[in-house]
Amino acid sequence: MKLDFHFHLEEGPYSTGWLQRTARALENVHQKSGRLGDRPHSLEWMNKLGEVLQQRLAAGCFSDEWLAFYFEQGRQRGIERFGMVDHLYRFTEFRPYYERHMIVDETPLGRLQQYWLDRVCVSSIEPYLQAVRRAKAAGVPVSLGVETDFFPGGEAELGELLSRYELDYVIGSVHFLEGWGFDNPETQELFKEKDLLALYRQLFDYVKMAASSGLFDIIAHLDNLKVFNYRPEERLLLPMYEDVARALKQADVATEINTGLAYRYPVKEACPSPAFLDILHKHGVPITLSSDSHFPDDIGTQLDEAMDLLARTGYKEIIYVHEKKRIAVPLGR
Repeated sequence: MKLDFHFHLEEGPYSTGWLQRTARALENVHQKSGRLGDRPHSLEWMNKLGEVLQQRLAAGCFSDEWLAFYFEQGRQRGIERFGMVDHLYRFTEFRPYYERHMIVDETPLGRLQQYWLDRVCVSSIEPYLQAVRRAKAAGVPVSLGVETDFFPGGEAELGELLSRYELDYVIGSVHFLEGWGFDNPETQELFKEKDLLALYRQLFDYVKMAASSGLFDIIAHLDNLKVFNYRPEERLLLPMYEDVARALKQADVATEINTGLAYRYPVKEACPSPAFLDILHKHGVPITLSSDSHFPDDIGTQLDEAMDLLARTGYKEIIYVHEKKRIAVPLGR
C-alpha cells in the first residue's frame, strides 16, 4: 500500500511568496480540468486564475474544495490512505503553550519569533477538525491528526490540551531547541555560533523525551536539524541514532520517512538519512510515509523513491493510525 500520513492545509506568514505559491498550486490542480481555459498564460487564462485564487482566499483552507484537491491529486499518484495534520501553532487554543516555551522576548530572536507567531496563529482548531470530519463522513480514507511541537517540561500542559479533542493520531516533532526555531530560514545564522555535535545531541535528547512522554503515536522527521546543511560527520552521530532507535522501540512509537526536506529545503535529503534508517530498521521501529506537503500539488512528492529506499533497507510493511489504533500494511505499489 502507498499512503501519505503527514501533510498540511496551510501555513503563513501570508507573504506575496505565499500568494504566488498558492496560485501555482491552483494552476497545477486545474491544468487538466479545463477551468482555466485552453490558452495557458493568455490574459483570459490569467483572469480565470485570478478568479480561482480569489475564491480560494475567500473560502479559506478548510473548505471542502481545498481538501478535495489533496485527495484528488493523491489518488492520481496512487495514494490509498491519507493522514492529515496541521501544526498546533496555527490554532489560537494552543497559543499560550507556544508562548510559554518559545523565545518571544525583546531580543532580536524573540522579536522575530513573536512576529512569526502573530502571523501563523490565526485560526481556531474547530474549522480544521470539522473539515476533516466532513471528508471522513463522505467516505475519504483519511485519519485526523495534528502535529505538535515537543518542549521539555510542557508534557502535562500539552497532554491536557490534546485531551480536549477526539483525534485519530498525534504526531510529535521537534522544531525548537531551548526556544529557538532552528528551521526558520531567518534564524539559520545562529547555527554558526553552535557546537554542532552538542546541538545534535540536544535534538536527540528531546526526541527521546518525546518518545517516552506517551503523547505521540509518531515522531516526525527525526534528523531535521540538518535542514540548512549544518551537519557534523555522520559517523559521530551513529551512536545517537542507536539511542533514538532504542528509545522509540522501547516506547512503541513509530516514526516516518519524510521527503519534505528533500524537495523543499537546502539539505535535499529526506528524514531520516539512509544510515539512520538502517539503524531504525535494525531495531524494528515501525515507520510510515510522509510528503510533509503544505500544498495539494506537492502531496505524495518523492514517496515512490522513499518506498524504494524502505524496501532496500529491509522494511516489508508500513503503518498508519486510525482511531488511535496502529495498522500495519504491506509496503508496495
